[in-house]
Amino acid sequence: MDMGLKGRSAIVCASSKGLGKGCALALAREGVAVTLNARGYEALEATAGEIRKATGVPVTVVPGDVTEPAVQRALLAACPAPDILVNNAGGPPRGDFRAWDRAVWLRALDANMLTPIELIKATVDGMIARKFGRIINITSITVKSPIASLGLSNGARAGLTGFVAGLARQTVAHNVTINNLLPGSFDTDRLRGGMKEAAKAASEAYEAVRARDMADQPAGRFGTADELGAACAFLCSAHAGFITGQNLLLDGGYFSSTL
Repeated sequence: MDMGLKGRSAIVCASSKGLGKGCALALAREGVAVTLNARGYEALEATAGEIRKATGVPVTVVPGDVTEPAVQRALLAACPAPDILVNNAGGPPRGDFRAWDRAVWLRALDANMLTPIELIKATVDGMIARKFGRIINITSITVKSPIASLGLSNGARAGLTGFVAGLARQTVAHNVTINNLLPGSFDTDRLRGGMKEAAKAASEAYEAVRARDMADQPAGRFGTADELGAACAFLCSAHAGFITGQNLLLDGGYFSSTL
């Protein structure tokens, strides 16, 4: 299927690796010029080179912490009129809410709620004026199925979801859609890091923890960044203009619900 995206431009946050990279690569394969952001310069440059070689599209990199206003300005200067915005950020740490002070909460909110809203605010009116826009927020399965130890993520991402639910109904008449991708267990550095921590805490082998966690998945495996990227590309496509304000689970059936 031709996604109707050739010649479009996109900003993709946290895109040097993992799910953000999967989205950037999928969009680039559809002919979208991508502007990448991440904190690690070397990994970002390596990903940019990989995408250029694989697709031939223009790729721009803006390194830095996107929660910082100066980095946001640099990102928007590099891509001042994006057709697509993919908000993404590494999740906050696990823990017990009793140990989190105000500063910890504010960092989580900044990365996983306030910064996406700032980037939406900076780009959505231009999309409306041009009569095309696609905004994707990569959140988490925890928005629908909270995990107690991920309270920071539960709260911050749910806040973003609530904000988007209202705005998405205002922009869709202008062919600007806003949707959320909710990944479950994807085979990324974050997932592997969490399993290594669990293995260490339980004095178990990493391979045993990984096998057990994988067996808990109805699909019998973890998701891949390419799969999430393909879903992102479709929601950004010319064919998805009637889809807005939705929370698309990509979890291999882990969350059990009729809705």
